Parts: sequence; structure tokens; C-alpha cells
Amino acid sequence: MPDPSLPQARIPEAAPEHTEAATAHEGISRRRLLGTAGATGLVLGTAGTAAGYAAAPSEAAAPLTSLGTDRAMFHGKHQPGITDGLQARGHLVAFDLAPGAGRKEAAALLRRWSETARRLMAGEPSAHGDTDVARDAGPSSLTVTFGFGHSFFARTGLEKQRPVALDPLPAFSSDRLDPKRSNGDLWVQIGANDALVAFHALRAIQKDAGRAARVRWQMNGFNRSPGATAHPMTARNLMGQIDGTRNPKPDEPDFDRRIFVPENGEPAWMAHGSYAVVRRIRMLLDDWEKLSVKAQEEVIGRRKSDGAALSGGTETTAMDLEKTDAEGNLVVPVNAHARITRPDQNGGAAMLRRPFSFHDGIDADGVPDAGLLFICWQADPLRGFVPVQRKLDRGDALSPFIRHESSGLFAVPGGAAEGEYVGQKLLEG
Repeated sequence: MPDPSLPQARIPEAAPEHTEAATAHEGISRRRLLGTAGATGLVLGTAGTAAGYAAAPSEAAAPLTSLGTDRAMFHGKHQPGITDGLQARGHLVAFDLAPGAGRKEAAALLRRWSETARRLMAGEPSAHGDTDVARDAGPSSLTVTFGFGHSFFARTGLEKQRPVALDPLPAFSSDRLDPKRSNGDLWVQIGANDALVAFHALRAIQKDAGRAARVRWQMNGFNRSPGATAHPMTARNLMGQIDGTRNPKPDEPDFDRRIFVPENGEPAWMAHGSYAVVRRIRMLLDDWEKLSVKAQEEVIGRRKSDGAALSGGTETTAMDLEKTDAEGNLVVPVNAHARITRPDQNGGAAMLRRPFSFHDGIDADGVPDAGLLFICWQADPLRGFVPVQRKLDRGDALSPFIRHESSGLFAVPGGAAEGEYVGQKLLEG
């Protein structure tokens, strides 16, 4: 599980290539508080640049608060929902193409989905049969992101276009995977800062699928609402740990190289895209909460109160891996989660973690079904997620307190230009 990392911060201005975002920004007063949340290790939050925010179009219903006016842009170099700030509500849903549906039906579906996402992200109603669920809300930072699973390419006769990086993930010792809640031909990530806006988008996407695809699995998550704290700050996860301090940041010189497929990368249709690893990670909270605060801190390698490394300093002070106590013991234990997951301990392997927490009820024995909908982004999962998870398998102190219950890997193409739909270069290339 990757290292808890990411200071909450104001979202930087949109990158120059996001011309739609830059235009929409003029004259608009923008909120820049990130939502907060995450979980430990393979359970983390992230900050990032937003594709841009603006007031809802004049034809949309006027939002009630400034939270509702925040708008992410659909068109751009990258798809939305990757570097945008954390959102308060989220839905993850995977679809399988219906029997007999192939490339033609998939292209028509992605065209419908892209138009619906563009409209809803602008605060407009969907083109057909809108339910009015989000009529009064505004865009509320809605993002909709689309990806393709390994099985999609055989179903559409596009095996030669399937990326090598999309090969199935290896098995890990912490896996207790339910195949019915794993993988899928198509994957959609929905996030918003208003629960009704997020549900409205989920319902519209489901309806748009029509007879072309059917839901394989669907999961719901949440993060702290923007503005819930007095000032932007790093999240706390469901284990109570400050989480997200060391996530890669967009202003780092190698950020794009680690997170996005380059323009001249292979296959060509994945230019400016990324690969998403999606895992439902159950936190065994009853066991975790039996530990003393000191024991919890030793499992993670950071103080619970403020997220600082056990070697001292503040949350952002570099961890001293060699520091010892008076008895000669390492201050940050050798199996501490934060030590194991550091990029400099894994050949530079890094990923951008952007999760949602989940709570799906309490069983008859009073045990909560809660944890993290872990989502991480990288240019190549074989150089990002896989080496870190393999190392965690060999002795992470956090492993006894979590369980990986579902998994998926999806190729997420670059953003759609004006007049295009997501995946068009693959489906019509």
C-alpha cells in the first residue's frame, strides 16, 4: 500500500492546454479548497490541478451556494477526475458489454456517455429524459471519467490495440478478491461535492447504457466536504490517521512522466491517458482500534496527531530512516507502512492516489463493512502499483488490519477535444 501522502492545498490554475477552462475562468471567483479524505497506504487521498472551474451556464438552474458553482471541464488534454481535488461523494461503476454488442455499439455508447458527461459537468440537464434530481444544485465540481478493461478489447475485436500495461495484475497475499466485484469491460468514475449531483450522474450514465451494456458492479464512497475544516488540510482516513502527505504533486518536474502516458507513447490512442488501479480495501477497524495510539503510530511510521514522521519535525519534514532511539532501535520501524511505500525505497515507483472512503453497513456481529475505494493513477502499473504492492506483501505492518476484496485495472485514454468523445481514437482509429 502506497505511502500516506498529500498536503491539502489550493488547486493551481489550469494548465495552458485547458483552453476551455482558462476561458471559463475569466471573471469568475473560484473556490480552491480541496475536499479531504483518504486512508492509509494503498488507501490515500490526493491533491492536483483542476481542469478548471466556472459558474454554471445561464440556462442551468442557479446554484444555491458557491459550492455548487464550482465546475470542472470535460474537454482537455487529460480526462477530468484524475488531478482534480478530492470530491465529497463518489460512485464507481463497471459495465460489461451486452451479448452481441461489439465495436460499433461501444462507439455509440461512448459517444452518448461523453455528451452526457459534458452536459452534466456544465450544470446542464442530460439531453434525454433528465430526472431533475440535480435541478437546483449547479455543477458542484462533478467529474465523470471513463476507462477500458482488459476484456473490452476481445469483445470489440481490438486485441491488437490492447496495451501491454493492461495485462492482469499478479496475485498478492493480501487479496481476498470477489470476481463478481472485480474487473469489467468498461469503468466509470463519478465524483461531485453534492450527493444528489453525483447520484444524478450515475443514474444518467446507467440509463445511457441502454441495451449496449449492463452493470457488473457498483460502489459508493465519500470524502470530507470542502470547507468542513477551518483551513485546507491533509485528510484523515477511517483509521484516524492523517493521510496524503507524500502523494506526487503536479508541480513536480517528473509528475506527468510518472502519471500520464506520453504523447509519443504506445499505443498511440493512449496518449495523455493514464492507468487506474481500483481496489476495494476493507479496513478491519475492530482489530485496529484495539491497538494503543503508540502501536498504531508504529504501524504507520507517523504520529497520529499531526502526521509527522516518528523521526520528528512536522508533517512535511523528510523522514529520517536511520534515526535510532536511546536503545539503538530504529525510530521508524523497519516494517512501518510509510517506510516501505516510499518511492526512494521502491526504485522511484510512484502513483497518484485519489480514493473515496466507504461504509456499507454493520453486520449482525456489529462489525463495520468500511474502508477505502482505492484508486491510483500511473503511466504504467508495472512500474507504479505492482512493485510497491509486492514489497508490501513481504512484510507491511499494516497488512493484518486490511483486506483487498475487489480489484480492477483500466486503461483511461486522454481527454476528448471539442467535438470528440472519449476513446474515439481507439474505436474509430
